[in-house]
Amino acid sequence: MNGRFSKQDCIILLNNKYAELKAAGQPGYPKRSDFSTEEVVAIKAFLGPWPRALELAGIKPERTDGYKDRKIQKRINAKRRKTAVKILARTEKSKQEN
Repeated sequence: MNGRFSKQDCIILLNNKYAELKAAGQPGYPKRSDFSTEEVVAIKAFLGPWPRALELAGIKPERTDGYKDRKIQKRINAKRRKTAVKILARTEKSKQEN
C-alpha cells in the first residue's frame, strides 16, 4: 500500500498477517512489530488501541469480562459526583445570600 489507508484496508492488513502467521504455524496474534510504522499508525488511527483493533478485525474474541458495562457505570458515577458538587455549591451560595 502506498500511504493511503482506509478502515477496511487496516482490517485486511491485520487479517492477512494473521492468516500468514497461522500458515507458518506460529501461534498468537499479529504484533505491532509485524507491520511498518505507517501501517501501525493507520491501524491504531482507524481501529483504536491494538487489542481493540484485533477485536474489530475479528482476530481476537471480544472482551466478555464486563469491561464496557464497568466503563459506562464509571462515567455515570463521575457525572453524578460532578452534579452533586454543583448542587452543593448552589445551596451553599443561596445560604450565604439569605
